[in-house]
Formats: sequence, C-alpha cells, structure tokens
Amino acid sequence: MSRHSRHPELHRSDRVGWLRAAVLGANDGIVSVAGLVVGVAASGASASTILATGVAGTVAGAMSMAAGEYVSVQTQADTEEADLAAEKRELHEDPHSELEELSAIYRHRGLDPALARQVAEQLTAHDALG
Repeated sequence: MSRHSRHPELHRSDRVGWLRAAVLGANDGIVSVAGLVVGVAASGASASTILATGVAGTVAGAMSMAAGEYVSVQTQADTEEADLAAEKRELHEDPHSELEELSAIYRHRGLDPALARQVAEQLTAHDALG
C-alpha cells in the first residue's frame, strides 16, 4: 500500500457537544444530590432517611434532565422545520434573490465572484434547499 493512499480521517469534534453536556450534567447531578444528602445528614436524620433522600434526589434529577433535554431537542427541531419552510417559500417566491444570497455566501468564503455564482447555480439546480 502506498503512503499516499486515502485513509479515513477520524475527527472527534462532532462529539464535543454531547461530551460537554454529559460532563456538565454529571457535575450538576453530583453537586445537587451531594448538597441534598449533606443537608439532610446535618439535620440528624437516620441513615435510611439519608439514603432515601439520595435516591429520590438522583431520580428527580434524572427525570428533570430528561425532560429538559426532550424540550431542548424538540425546540431545535421545530426551529429548523420553520427555517426550512421559510426557505422553501423564499425559493418559490424569489428564486433570483436566493441565488444571489447563496452566491454571496461563497464569495464571503473566499471564492472568486464568477466561480461563486457558478457554484451557486450548480448547487441550486441540483438541490436548491439542500
């Protein structure tokens, strides 16, 4: 095999959001439950009450995180759906302006104006919404 053969590059940046959420969620859960347990223990409660408090705090925290994540994902999906609907409407009502907008994006990214226009036209002809 030559040293110039193609190999799949492995990037982990697409997982950073998930990892960040997991670390922050775990930290939040640990601190919240620990604070709850320490507070109940300081009151002089029995060991079984402290254990029950810890379990209840953990379950409540997990349910809260799950509900929050669900709402967050649904909100993002609804927003993306609304954006796609607006783009579809704009493509239908004013395709020339949408072509100019796409061309400007590629000019802004550093393409020569003529090439930016050609790329925009080819992409629009293939899948304008994509």
